[in-house]
Amino acid sequence: MTPAARLQAAIVLMEEVDSLSRPADAIVSAWFRTRRDMDDRDRGAVLELLYALLRHRARLRWWLERHGRDDTARNRMLAWLTLAEGRTPDQVMRLFNGAKGAPAALTRAEHALLIKLQGATMTHPTMPEEVRLECPDWAAGPLRHRFGAAFEAEMAALLSPPTLDLRANTIKTTRDAMMRQLTDLGLRAEVSLRVPDGIRIRERMSLARLAALKSGELEIQDEGSQMVAMLLDARPGERVVDFCAGAGGKTLAIAAQMNNRGHIVACDVNENRLKRCAERVRRAGVHNAETRLLATETDRWVKRHKGGFDRVLVDAPCSGTGTWRRNPDARWRAPEEKGLDNLIAVQARILASAARLVRPGGRLVYATCSMLSEENEDQVASFLAHHADFHVVPLPEAAPRLSGVARGDYLSLTPAHDDTDGFFAAVLRRESQPGTTPPVSSDV
Repeated sequence: MTPAARLQAAIVLMEEVDSLSRPADAIVSAWFRTRRDMDDRDRGAVLELLYALLRHRARLRWWLERHGRDDTARNRMLAWLTLAEGRTPDQVMRLFNGAKGAPAALTRAEHALLIKLQGATMTHPTMPEEVRLECPDWAAGPLRHRFGAAFEAEMAALLSPPTLDLRANTIKTTRDAMMRQLTDLGLRAEVSLRVPDGIRIRERMSLARLAALKSGELEIQDEGSQMVAMLLDARPGERVVDFCAGAGGKTLAIAAQMNNRGHIVACDVNENRLKRCAERVRRAGVHNAETRLLATETDRWVKRHKGGFDRVLVDAPCSGTGTWRRNPDARWRAPEEKGLDNLIAVQARILASAARLVRPGGRLVYATCSMLSEENEDQVASFLAHHADFHVVPLPEAAPRLSGVARGDYLSLTPAHDDTDGFFAAVLRRESQPGTTPPVSSDV
């Protein structure tokens, strides 16, 4: 593809992201599946442009509004080329030339916009801090409350592209074997010092090069997500529930912890996500996990299996503020149609219902990929106030290897502090009740 054709492809893709309510990564995957003729270099260039527009969306919008222009994908691209790449109006005009595959020729109004923007940079002295840091209004207050003086540094870290974090699937291979394979591909891979099976790649690359992803020997999983799975400390032979399993990333990590022995039930209310989870379970060679579709968080299945599991993970639906560097479009979608308060209420119901599954003496892990105190520490405090039979297991006791990333008793990760996505996790234990035998049902 020519440079101009790459620009046009990025504009078209950005228009799809703007018009559809689905996450950008899902839209991108579907879009590229219909364009098999694009090689890896073209795909990489188009993706880089798209994510640049997403990561700088508030600033680009501010500049367009300042000069009376609509916030369209095409105008955003024009502003990006001028403000970020420093191209002159004549240079942009040679790219927007109307040739086959290229963007349509510039209009007079568009050319005038380029002249007005010439010499400016992405930021401006009068730009509000929330705009400069790409922080949406709904999250600014809670994030300022959470980080205080570190607010700007944390928001800046969320604007940087993430590393590629992988987990070696020890059911099929070893981390050493995967490191050798990645080295043979000419990739600069490094082992994680905080999780036993983690591998990090800092360079940009095409995932098509990694055959181990298709074979199930490697899984893409942020290092922070791997730490959350570690907190469950699931043992071979135990009974485990991943209550909000989604596509199953943590389910697979838990199965590897258990050496493929025992039983895992991956639950979710979304059938499509569970189908994806089942596919990944098969590919990974996992034999001790099954999926369970729930009608709601209080599905009758939960009542029938009250107190029947050794470990329960609640990776609750959340605002996703911790994933913004990986999913920059997510920051511009409100956490739920009814707002953050509604989401917090949903989390509370899910946690209370899932807690019923934990046997006396068993472990409950509550986790989010949020960095908001309201969804994390406050949520746990509220749960404990209403469930006297549970208590916090401090992180140094629950996972001594991870004690260096504790914030008080909890796991609390941020991009600026830990170079991971933002994650929170609390480990809770249900008080033992001597003489109580957990019910066991064959209807798992």
